[in-house]
Amino acid sequence: MCAGWIRKYTRSIRTGLSLSVLCALLLGIAVAFCRAESYSTLMGRVIDPSDRVVPGAEIVVRDSETLVEHSVTTNSDGIYEIPALPVGTYRLQASAVGFRTSIVDGLTTEVARTLVQNIRLEIGDISQEVGVKSQTALIDGATTSVGYVIDVRTVQELPLNGRHFLDLAMLAPGSVTSTQNGFNSAPTRGLGAFSINTAGNRDDTVNYIINGITINDLLFNGILFQPSISTVQEFRIDNSTPSAEYGHSSGAVVNVATRAGTNQFHGELFEFFRNDALDTRNFFTLTSSKPQPFKRNQFGANLGGPIFKSKTFFFLSYEGLRQEQDVDLDSVVPSDADRGLITEGVIAKLLQLIPRPNFIDSSGTPRFIGSARAPVDGDQWSMDINHAINQSDQLHGYYNAYLTNTIEPAGRGNTLPGFGYVQKALRQFFSLNEIHTFGDHINEVRVGVNRQSSSTEPNALLNPVNFEIQDGISQPIGLPQMNIAGGTLNFGGPSPFPSGRGDTTFVAGDTLSCLCGRHSVKFGGEFRQFLNNNYRLGTGAFNFPSVAAFLADTANSFSVTLGNQSSSIAQAAIGVFVQDHFNWRRNVTLDLGLRYDWNMTPEERYNRFIVFDPSSGSLVRAGTGSNAVYHQNNKNFQPRIGFAWDPFKDGKTSVRAAYSLFVDQPITNVVAGLSANPPLATPLTFAGTIQMASAIGVARVAGLAPVSIDRGFDNAYLQSWNFNLQRQLFTNLAIMAGYFGSKGTHLILQRNINQPVDGERPYPDVSESSKILPGAPLGNITQTESTGNSSYNALCVSVSKRLARGLELNAYYTWSKSLDNASQSSEGIVVQDSYNLHGSWGLSEFDARNRFVASALYDLPFQSNRLVGGWQLGFITQAQSGNPVNVVTSNSTLTGVVNTVRPDADGPIPIVGSVNEWFDTAVFTPVAGFGNLGRNVVIGPGFDNTDFSIVKNTEVGEKVRVQFRAEAFDLFNHANFGQPGNVVGTPGFGRITSTRFPTGEAGSSRQLQFGVKLIL
Repeated sequence: MCAGWIRKYTRSIRTGLSLSVLCALLLGIAVAFCRAESYSTLMGRVIDPSDRVVPGAEIVVRDSETLVEHSVTTNSDGIYEIPALPVGTYRLQASAVGFRTSIVDGLTTEVARTLVQNIRLEIGDISQEVGVKSQTALIDGATTSVGYVIDVRTVQELPLNGRHFLDLAMLAPGSVTSTQNGFNSAPTRGLGAFSINTAGNRDDTVNYIINGITINDLLFNGILFQPSISTVQEFRIDNSTPSAEYGHSSGAVVNVATRAGTNQFHGELFEFFRNDALDTRNFFTLTSSKPQPFKRNQFGANLGGPIFKSKTFFFLSYEGLRQEQDVDLDSVVPSDADRGLITEGVIAKLLQLIPRPNFIDSSGTPRFIGSARAPVDGDQWSMDINHAINQSDQLHGYYNAYLTNTIEPAGRGNTLPGFGYVQKALRQFFSLNEIHTFGDHINEVRVGVNRQSSSTEPNALLNPVNFEIQDGISQPIGLPQMNIAGGTLNFGGPSPFPSGRGDTTFVAGDTLSCLCGRHSVKFGGEFRQFLNNNYRLGTGAFNFPSVAAFLADTANSFSVTLGNQSSSIAQAAIGVFVQDHFNWRRNVTLDLGLRYDWNMTPEERYNRFIVFDPSSGSLVRAGTGSNAVYHQNNKNFQPRIGFAWDPFKDGKTSVRAAYSLFVDQPITNVVAGLSANPPLATPLTFAGTIQMASAIGVARVAGLAPVSIDRGFDNAYLQSWNFNLQRQLFTNLAIMAGYFGSKGTHLILQRNINQPVDGERPYPDVSESSKILPGAPLGNITQTESTGNSSYNALCVSVSKRLARGLELNAYYTWSKSLDNASQSSEGIVVQDSYNLHGSWGLSEFDARNRFVASALYDLPFQSNRLVGGWQLGFITQAQSGNPVNVVTSNSTLTGVVNTVRPDADGPIPIVGSVNEWFDTAVFTPVAGFGNLGRNVVIGPGFDNTDFSIVKNTEVGEKVRVQFRAEAFDLFNHANFGQPGNVVGTPGFGRITSTRFPTGEAGSSRQLQFGVKLIL
C-alpha cells in the first residue's frame, strides 16, 4: 500500500527524499489525524493540607451514565491527566495512603476543552470519604485558545429555525450573520448554511470536525452537511489561536461531539410543523395581504441504550424533512407597449417566457410579482456505537447518511417562474475511533470517510436553437442565463449547470498524549486524501445593461464554454505537530506548539489540466514534477504560543494572550476549471455589443477565454492573536473582555491578466510556439492566484451566567472591522482593476461593525401541579450593523469584465433608508475610466432578529415525558432587508426588492412553529 501511494505521488516531490526514507516517514505518520479533539481533557494537581504535592495518588473517573471507568496516578509533581474523555458527567475519586478518599460528583466535561480539577486531600484513613459537588468552570484558565461551547441544553432547548445546529454558531463571539450573497454561509432553502463567517475569516476557511474526523467538502471547504440536531451532544467553536493539534484550515474550528447511548434506554419521537395560516406575509409580498403558501414538517425518532450494560452502547436516529413552499419572485419586465414592438426574431420568442407586468412600482417601472414552487425533501439516518473493549481500550463508531431532493426556482439569481434548478444529493460520513491507555500514555487512532454524490440540472431544459440563439449549444440543456439591468430581470440557465460531482475524502490519524512532569505533551500528525470527480456542461450567459438593450438584442457581454468540462482530481495532505501544555507555575500555564503541513499539489487523473503560461504566451498541459499545475507547498511551519495566568491564584481570574499561524489547504475548485480549456473544451467570452443570433461567431473571432492558475500559487495563511481577561464576578456569573486580531496573506483571488491596456490586450493571441491552438485569438484570461490579503481587528465583551435557579444566560457585544481586497474564494473576478489590486482594498463583504447577541433559557419556578409546572421560556436575539454594498457600473469594455468598474462619487453619500431608495443615487456618475469611488463604502441594511420559545414539559409516568413547544421566529416581524441594487443606471439601482433571506429562513417574516416530543 505504501509503495503504491509513493508511485502515485513521488512524481510531484522535489525534496530529494529517497523512496525508503519517504516510506518510513509515511509509515510513521500516515495514520495520524491530530486535529481530532472531539473529546475532552481532565487534568489537575493533588495536594495535601500543607499545599505539598501528593505523588502516586490514584485517580478513578467513572462516567455517570455508562459506568465506564478511567484510572491514572499522579506523577512526581502531583499532576494527573486524562486526555481523551468522552463528553459527559463523571464521578472522580482520588485516594492515597494516609489521606481520606476525596469524591467529586457532577464533574461535567465539554467538547475539545481542558477541565482543571485540583484536589486537596485531608489527613485520615483511606476508607473515609470526603465528598464535594462540582460545577462547570466559568473561567478557562487552562488553555490559550479562545472558544465557545454550545452545550447540550442549548443545542436541544433553544428555539432553532430549521433545526440546523450551525445556526447556534451565531452565539459565539466574533461570528456574524451571513451576507445575502454569501457563498457557503448564506442558508440554502430548507437545508441550512454550509459554513459561517467568524472572526474576519472567509466562509471557506472553517474546519468542521465530527468525532475527530473532518466533514469538510474540500471542493469549496464548507461543511458536507449538517447532522440532525437530535444527534448533536454539543459543539465548540475556536475562532482565535487554536492549538497546534488543528490544521487544514486557517479559520475557526467547529468541533462536534455526537450523542451516544448509556446504561439506560433513552429516546424520543418528535414532529415540528409550520403552516402559512399561522404566519405573517413577507414585506415584499406585494400582490396579496396573505403570506405565500408554506408548509414544513420535520419529524423523526431516536433511541439509545445498552447492547451490553457498562460495555457496549448504541444510539440510532432518523429525521425527515418535507417542505412545500411558494417562493416570492419580483422582477422587472418589459411593458406591454414595448412587447408590442417586437414581432419576430430571438427576442420575440424569449418574450413568450417572460410574464406580463402585474405591478407598477413607485418609479413607474413595470414589474412581475409572483411566486414559484420550491419543495425540499430530506431524509437523514445515523448510527453511533460505543464499545469498551477493556479498561485500556475504547472503540467508537459513527455513520450518517443524508439524502436530499430540492427545487430552487430562484437559483443563481433567476427572477422569473419556470427557471432555477433541481438538485439531488446523497452525502455520507463515517468515523471510527480507538483509544488505548498504557501507563501514563494515551493513544487515539482515528479513521474516517466522507462521501458526496450529487447532480444539478436547470428546471427549464430548453434548446437555444429553438429560440434562434446561436451560442454554440444545440441540445436541450437550458437557455443561456440572461442577466438584465443589474439582475432586476434574470432568466435562463442557470449558467453553471448541468453539473454533478462524486467526492470522497479518506482520513486516518493518531495522537499520542503523555504527562511528563509539568509538561502535558501531545504528538501527532495527519493524512488526508481527497478524490474529486466533476462534470459540467453549462449553458453560457449574456449580460444586458438595460431592458431596452435586451429588447434590442444588444448584450454588452457574452460567455460560454463549449464541450464537456469533466475533471478527476486527487489531492493529498500530510501534517505533523507537537503541542506542550506546560504548567510553569501553579498559576501560570504556557501553551507551546509547532505544526507542519504539506498540502500536496493536486493532480488530474487523465492529465486534463491546461493552463496559460504568461512567460511564453502558450497553452500548456500541466502534469507532474516540475510541470505540476502549481509548485509544491511543503514549507508550512506554523508556530503556536500563548499563556494563561491566574493572578490571584483563586481560579476566578484568567489573563490570557496567544499568537498562532495557520495555513489553508487550497480548495480543489481553484483547479477544477482547468479541464475546460482547449483542446478539451472551448471557453469563449466577448465584451462589447453582441447579439444572441450571432453570438458564437463573434465570440470565436474575439478569442478564447481560458481559466488558469498562477504556477507560483501559495497556500493562504493567517496570523491570529488575542489578549483577553476573564473574571468570575459571582458564583454563577463571569465576564470576558478582549482584543482579537488577524492578518490573512496569500488569499485566493481571481484577476484578468489579459485586461486591456490603452485598448490593447497584453496577450492578443496564443503564441505561435504553443502546442495547443497556436495563433488563436485570446480574450479574457482569468487567473487564480494567491494575491489576496485581509485584516481583522475586534474588541469583544461577553457575559455568561451558568444555570442556576432555572436561568441560563449568555450575551456578547463585538465592535470589529474587517478589510480585504476580495471576500470569497469562489466569486470570480471582483477587483475593479486587475493591475491595481490595492485599489480594491476596502471593507469585507461580511464586515459588520457592531454586533450584539443574547440567548437565555429560563425554567419558570412554578411547580405546584402538572398544569402550572414544567414551563420553560427561551430566546435568541441578534442585532447587527449592515454589510457593505459595492456600487459599480455595467461598463464591460474597459476591463473585459462586467459589473466591476466603480463610478465617480460627486460628494458624500446620504443614506435615505427607504426600500425605494436606500441611498441617494444622484451622487454617482458613470465615467469612461475607473471612478473615484472606493470599494464597499456604502453600508446596507442591518440585521435584527429575535426567536422565542415557550415549552411545556409534562411527566407521564416515571420514565416518559411529553414536551409541547410553541416557537416564534422573527418574533417582532422585523423585515430584515436584503442589499439594494448596486449597478448604476439600472431600474433597481438603490432599490431593495427582497428580504436578506427567503421566507422560512432567519429574519424573513414572523413564522410560528409547533412541536411535540415524546421523551423516554
